[in-house]
Amino acid sequence: MVQGQEKIQIRMVVPCFRTCASNCNYATLYTLEIMKTFLLNVFMWIIPWVTIQDLSAQIKGNNSCTYVNPVGDSLYIADPSVVFHENLYYLYGTSASDGFKCWSSKNLVDWHPLGYAYKRSEDSWGKSTYWAPEVIAHNGKFYMIFSCKGGETGEAEETKLRICMSVSNKPEGPFSDLYAPLFDFNYSCIDGHIFIDEGGVPYLFYERVGVVGEPWNREGYFWGMIFGAQLEDDLSLPGNTDHQLCLYVDKEWEGSESMHARSCEGMTVFKNKDRYYMTYSCNHYSDPNYGIGYATAKTPLGMWTKSADNPILTKNLDIGVSGPGHNCIIKSPDGTETFIVYHSHADPDHPSGRRVLNIDRMHIDEEGKLTVIGPSRTPQALPSGTL
Repeated sequence: MVQGQEKIQIRMVVPCFRTCASNCNYATLYTLEIMKTFLLNVFMWIIPWVTIQDLSAQIKGNNSCTYVNPVGDSLYIADPSVVFHENLYYLYGTSASDGFKCWSSKNLVDWHPLGYAYKRSEDSWGKSTYWAPEVIAHNGKFYMIFSCKGGETGEAEETKLRICMSVSNKPEGPFSDLYAPLFDFNYSCIDGHIFIDEGGVPYLFYERVGVVGEPWNREGYFWGMIFGAQLEDDLSLPGNTDHQLCLYVDKEWEGSESMHARSCEGMTVFKNKDRYYMTYSCNHYSDPNYGIGYATAKTPLGMWTKSADNPILTKNLDIGVSGPGHNCIIKSPDGTETFIVYHSHADPDHPSGRRVLNIDRMHIDEEGKLTVIGPSRTPQALPSGTL
């Protein structure tokens, strides 16, 4: 029985056979005793079966006080981003070929579809490959940053991905194009992320990507480095802004010798006390070794120093977790707990672009060390403050 659930009571009425002895002959009593034994045996099997069935139904409906990863009831999504607004969570991610869908939740576990938050139109600069949306609230509006290709398939596909931005008055959209692309330096960029520092100063972080050889023909590898730059208050990016290199692959767990992908990507920046933190993912998204590490800095643009305890979230094939990565970070409904929201491969035995949603608790101790209580596949308490 899960703590917090009411006990299921089943009343079993068995006739009091002995009180009617004076009115029954011995043959009748013998028959009644057989019926009594039969009924007792039946109910001994029915009671636990009914209890288990009812408990299973309650867990599926999340009337319990626990959850089990992956969450979202067969919600397939990658590169998750979550924003909290007016007591509701809104979820976005890589979810469609022509834009981005949105879901809402009160507890980070049960997600309800809201349709498209952003959908490509005939006038959109982007044409395909819609990846990794993130939404923030800023100056009374909601801004979505994402990457896409501005052309159909053809030559030099690796150079076509750009960072774009759209805007809406509501977290669920519809979002309309604002800066498309946000900047264009004639190289490919993905995984845009905006961090608003104390005082309201916005910063952009993104991954610059490229190739060595032809990795699509298994002759070479992809590479990715994380850059950062300060934005204007309207989230535009002046052409003369300096772009600072923040992180690149140089550790074995990050895939420094990989012939598939040597990429740092999927970053999230936040501040805790007087220290800035950046979580990031490494390896190729379809690789079981895709995982999460973190770095710290004294200022938003660095220098960034990677933790010696990396990775903080990695595969555990024994419990069915492959390729956990590309996270965001969000508070529980009452603000007392911190959760890391990330994707993992839907089929650990055949890792691919098909991914599912996970949430686990994250903690920073007095020394500034960041740890994740996960990846988990066992029942966990619902986020604190869940109604």
